[in-house]
Amino acid sequence: MIKSELFGYMPCGCKVTAYTLSNDSITSATILDFGGVIKNLYVKDRNGKADDVVCGYDDLESYLTANGYQGALIGRVGNRIGGGKFTLDGVEYHLTKNEGNKNTLHGGKYGFNYKVWSAEPVDGEEPKLILTYVSPDGEECFPGTLSVKVTYTLTKTGGLALHYEATTDKKTIINMTSHGYFNLSGCGNGTIDDHYICVDGDRINNLDNELIPDGTFLNVAGTPYDLRSEKRIGDIFKEDHPMLREFGGIDNNFCCTDYDGKLKLRARVRDSKSGRLMNVITDAPCVQVYTSNMIVESDPCFKGGIPQYKHCAVCLETQAMPDSINHEGFTNIILEPDGKYDTTTIYEFCN
Repeated sequence: MIKSELFGYMPCGCKVTAYTLSNDSITSATILDFGGVIKNLYVKDRNGKADDVVCGYDDLESYLTANGYQGALIGRVGNRIGGGKFTLDGVEYHLTKNEGNKNTLHGGKYGFNYKVWSAEPVDGEEPKLILTYVSPDGEECFPGTLSVKVTYTLTKTGGLALHYEATTDKKTIINMTSHGYFNLSGCGNGTIDDHYICVDGDRINNLDNELIPDGTFLNVAGTPYDLRSEKRIGDIFKEDHPMLREFGGIDNNFCCTDYDGKLKLRARVRDSKSGRLMNVITDAPCVQVYTSNMIVESDPCFKGGIPQYKHCAVCLETQAMPDSINHEGFTNIILEPDGKYDTTTIYEFCN
C-alpha cells in the first residue's frame, strides 16, 4: 500500500510530498520527494512494537536549514572531494567548496539532498517509489547532464532496497549514497553505545584531520577498526586511536573484503534491547560508518521535539572510496556517456 500526503512547500513554492510504503512485513517507510529523504522507518521489535528507527524532523523547514543530511540521497558525489577540485581528460574542474571553504562535501552546496525529485509510486506486494532527477551540465560545477533514477522498494521480508541508476551525455563522476541515521532503539531513545556492529571490511582509508584520504590504507587487524567480529559501539569509543580521538568516534570508509561487485551482506547492526537487527546488503565496494560525532546540538529538534545529541545514531553509507577521482588506484567513479551507473543497497530488518 502507498499513501501520499502534503509535507510542505519549498521557498520557491514547489510542493513536497511524503509517500508511505507499507505491506505485511515488520517495516514501513515514509520517503519525501524532497532529497529522497527517508523521513520515517518504522520497524517492529521482538514484542511487535513498532518504533521509528531513523532520525529526522517533523517539518520541511528543519530539513532545509539543519546540518547533517538527515536521511537524504547524496550526489552527485558522496563524501569528500579534497580541495574541491579534480581533473578529467586534462580539464580541471573547480567545484563548490561547502565544507570549511576547502573541500566539497556530499555533492556541493545544493546537492541531490536539496532537490525536489519527480516521483512515481508503484503499488503492489512490494510497493515502490521511483524518484527521477535530471542534473544539468555544470550543476555544482560538475560536467555533463546526468539523468538519475532511484527506486525505493519495501520488500516482503522487511527490507528497504535502494536501486541507483544514472546515465550522462558527457564524461563525469558519480558516487551516490543514502545518509540514513539509524537508531534501532528508536529515534531519540538514547545513544547507540549499546548497539553492536560488524563490518566486512579488511582495511580503511587513512584520513587527515579534514577527513580527506592521504592515499594510504590501514589494515584493520589489531586496531579498533577491526569490526569483522561484532563489537559494542560504546566500547569502540573508549579505544585509543588517533583517528578515533580526532573525529570523536567512527567516521571512516571501510573497504569491503574480497570485493567482486556482487550483492553481499557487508554490515550488520544489532540492538539487544529491542531485538532489532539491520543487515546492510550491497554491491558497492565500501561502507562509510559514521557515528554522529559532529551533531550540531543547536540544530532543529528531532521528531517529537527531542534535541539533537552526539552519538544519537549510526550511518552506514554504501559508496566508492572518498576522493577517489584524486587518487590513482582508488575505486573508479568515472561515468562515460555510453555507460550506466547501477548499484543497489538493501537495508534489511529482522527482530
